[in-house]
Amino acid sequence: MTVSNQSNFAAQSCSIAALPKMPAEYLEWRWYAAYTNPRHEKRVAQQMERNRIDYFLPLYKSIRRWKDRRKELDLPLFPGYVFVHMALKDRLHVLQLPGVVHFVSFDGKPAPLPNSEIEALRNGLTSKTFAEPHPYLKVGRRVRVHSGPMAGLEGVLVRRKDKFRVVLSIHLIQRSVAVEVDQTEVEPIR
Repeated sequence: MTVSNQSNFAAQSCSIAALPKMPAEYLEWRWYAAYTNPRHEKRVAQQMERNRIDYFLPLYKSIRRWKDRRKELDLPLFPGYVFVHMALKDRLHVLQLPGVVHFVSFDGKPAPLPNSEIEALRNGLTSKTFAEPHPYLKVGRRVRVHSGPMAGLEGVLVRRKDKFRVVLSIHLIQRSVAVEVDQTEVEPIR
């Protein structure tokens, strides 16, 4: 390296160091809701898997009947959404995937989901508890599950037929999931 090249290299190094630092919120790993094209949730999840992007696609089993047969299907619990665990600086990698439309955003910036909502959902689904999509509820009696595999889960208590369910709401995307619980496992939140 000649003297002139050394000074040129030093000038380039200084200009890179002088770049503004990225805000801490862009480096912090959080959960975000990626909105997908209709019925593309599984394809998007496969693309994320191939690209080593941390995602969560909750599924539930549904039995569909046709004239000649019955079939059990794995359907998205939140149609149109895949949850992505990432740093905000990596959002373009996700947006470039086929089938991803945009992130749920406020003021033009992807809005992070509370970790507690994703963890409660994951814990509920890993315990093999029955779950199905449920209409989003804004009003109703809030309860907390105090015992059993769903302990700590908070939501709205509803009754369907002779069974009780706690409706867990992901407020950011205004979607809810009903998880079956024993009536003795819940207590009202005051």
